Amino acid sequence: MSGYFSPKYRELSPYVPGEQPKDRKYVKLNTNESPFPPSPIALEYAARALAGLNLYSDPDCTELRRRIALTYGVTPDCVICGNGSDDILSFAFQAFCDGETPAVFADITYGFYRVFAARERIPVRIIPLKDDLTIDPEEYHNAEGTVFIANPNAPTGIALTVGEIEGILKSNEKNVVVIDEAYVDFGAESCVPLIKKYRNLFVTQTFSKSRSLAGGRLGFGIADPGLIRDLDTVRCSINPYNVNAVTQAAGVGTLSDGEYTAENCKKIIKTRAYLTDRLASLGFRLTDSLANFVFAKHEEISGDVLCAKLREKGVLVRRFDTERIRDHLRITVGSDEQTDKLLCAIGEIL
Repeated sequence: MSGYFSPKYRELSPYVPGEQPKDRKYVKLNTNESPFPPSPIALEYAARALAGLNLYSDPDCTELRRRIALTYGVTPDCVICGNGSDDILSFAFQAFCDGETPAVFADITYGFYRVFAARERIPVRIIPLKDDLTIDPEEYHNAEGTVFIANPNAPTGIALTVGEIEGILKSNEKNVVVIDEAYVDFGAESCVPLIKKYRNLFVTQTFSKSRSLAGGRLGFGIADPGLIRDLDTVRCSINPYNVNAVTQAAGVGTLSDGEYTAENCKKIIKTRAYLTDRLASLGFRLTDSLANFVFAKHEEISGDVLCAKLREKGVLVRRFDTERIRDHLRITVGSDEQTDKLLCAIGEIL
């Protein structure tokens, strides 16, 4: 470190994103990106926006928020937009957690939650997953803190039902419950309709997965207008222009082409089923994933060895060096061609 770095951050361990290789071409199944390009309409809208880059982007994301609201059956004052859903989640940690209100989340879940909490010096209460890697919803009842649940969870892909989440909401009326729905479009049920019933619910989603805009960096949150005003206070105290004009336009274009997104999701769900069956026939044990990835473990080869050997064969997958899941691999559902290359490589290794 430089010697000038603030002591409050010297012990901070930053989030480690999935590898983005530049040295060679890989079958890239490590970061849960979509195998499909953005909607042609999204690209058209984005191209038009380029001519106006001499001006600041709309800090209120007016048209984008209107389109999101229309898509989800809410009003625009129930929507906030950000530079990916990570931006939105960061605002939530700052707005709804402090020394008196800890963050409550699972021991195995999206790794950024720990980083956000550490950065803001927020106390945490970690709730272990059950032995089968599922969340026990009753352990989040009366949590006495702000609850963060990825649903489907990452990296397991396992989802709670809306009814189970409603039980968590009912028992935590004095605290916010944040449901991170980054992967919801691949088979789980969204909790967005519940915001009309529960003022303490905040739902986040992203355009990175199902909507093929990972490189555009666009996320959003939906909640009661009161919560959105709180989050906007934080957002505008950091960067009111947090979503650039080209990304806003691409988001509007994407929402104008909902059939394209829906069709791609169907393809990914179909390929996920094929990949799951093939991996099971090769001796893998898998979770019941409702995301655009599978979470798999083989009894006869360790996760680190398999991950390394796949990389040697030009296939990237994600492994987490955490005690309970170090032998599991999180494998993105790619195109049919990518999936066959993965399976061929695994067959050769085994």
